[in-house]
Amino acid sequence: PLFRSAEELAVRLGFDKNAADAAQQMIRLYELFVGTDATQVEINPLGETGDGQVFCFDAKVNFDDNAQFRQKDIFAMEDQSQTDPRELAASKHSLNYIGMDGNIGCLVNGAGLAMATMDIIQLHGGTPANFLDVGGGVNERQVFEAFHILSRDSQVRAIFVNIFGGIVNCATIANGVTKACRDIQLKIPLVVRLQGNNVDEAKAILQNSGLNIELAETMDDAAEKVVKGAGV
Repeated sequence: PLFRSAEELAVRLGFDKNAADAAQQMIRLYELFVGTDATQVEINPLGETGDGQVFCFDAKVNFDDNAQFRQKDIFAMEDQSQTDPRELAASKHSLNYIGMDGNIGCLVNGAGLAMATMDIIQLHGGTPANFLDVGGGVNERQVFEAFHILSRDSQVRAIFVNIFGGIVNCATIANGVTKACRDIQLKIPLVVRLQGNNVDEAKAILQNSGLNIELAETMDDAAEKVVKGAGV
């Protein structure tokens, strides 16, 4: 049934003379997609030569990062020289990082909150330097490494930590932040907004740290403070 369906599709695509060959190519592409944990297999064009042979002339293939443990040979071929070193550093610690052009570093948990954080920074006249989602299962070491990544970015003039502690323990974030600040001797303004799980203990950790950390209660308040701190 699979081959028959592929052959019918090949005929509809115009492979009248060699529909069987085209159908076989399509089945192999499907097997490639499933067998390699691909997220995209784009063939453009799939064509026919003058003597009737069917070829994939160009292709773009992407693979699911979560399947790296299953596809070690494929991921071993990655040319890391083409990747932002900050993204490489983040991936080693299971952090989601994308560099941008602004001057306000962001450390947030959850992709949705990260997007909202970048939006509210822009609403108040600032520009985010990155997307950095530490995820729901973050630990102190990951927070520590995230701060190191942000601090290595020469364009960052202030840092905004925005955490909603649903799954995350806010005290874990606070401990990671204070340890990182001491280790890198942070000199730029740092604004922290924490809400949720164990928030009172977390705020006490930050307030008693002796570090120059500015707390904020709301996202608007935090955005105003960090944009001002960045000198915008």
